[in-house]
Amino acid sequence: MHSPLALVRDAQPNIAQTEGSGYAPDTFDTLEHLVGVNLARLRAERQLSLDALARASGVSRAMLAQVESARSVPSIKVLCKVAAALKVSVAAFLRRHAVNGFEHLPAERAPRLVSADGRYSARALYPEGERTAVEFHELRVAALHTEPGVRRPPGTTMNLVVSEGTLEVRVNDRRQLLATGDAIQFDADQPHSLRNPGDTEARVFRVTLNAETPPRWGVPAPASAGEPGSTVDAADPVDASDAVETAHEIAEVAARPV
Repeated sequence: MHSPLALVRDAQPNIAQTEGSGYAPDTFDTLEHLVGVNLARLRAERQLSLDALARASGVSRAMLAQVESARSVPSIKVLCKVAAALKVSVAAFLRRHAVNGFEHLPAERAPRLVSADGRYSARALYPEGERTAVEFHELRVAALHTEPGVRRPPGTTMNLVVSEGTLEVRVNDRRQLLATGDAIQFDADQPHSLRNPGDTEARVFRVTLNAETPPRWGVPAPASAGEPGSTVDAADPVDASDAVETAHEIAEVAARPV
């Protein structure tokens, strides 16, 4: 039997799989369907009828039915009322994970990206599958191993804290040695690398704060510098036609009389 969380995931297609496949953006990817699926799931988990939820929330049965069937996008005020009645955050309606406010990530089932030589690994400590503003990883670096970092778009910052062992962080030409318990923050669009100078494995936790608005230019990164299993680590390169169009728009604005 599927869990409610698994059912929500099954109902939502993988965004990465739909890109470039001709998948229509007006099905489960739309806000209407996302809110509707999550509302129906949360209501079903609590064994509430539409009438019961309408009484508890003060939102009409007709409105709730329209939201669940993706025929209407509710206002923030309506969502707040329904969320209060269901005892969840408003954010629960907009997620493809943690629809009840939390999600358990068992260590034994967590995917771990391992380098080809097995001397570096990264484990995601957050639900993967969606673009997120913040990433959280556990890193393990073997003794005397150096791992090149992946350059991110401008505006991205990384925070590292050493849980076990020692770590040398190189950012451009500067190096910083970190002992157990030490932390560092740096701009991740710069060339960087991690080196374990010790004779035992280093365990590090990394928090990546992605740029709020990804820039429209790519950040070149050598293939050898990529993190194992990495896919897209920079914004798509700007299209030439878009650049020309933007230049024309700027010229038009500049030519307008003040």
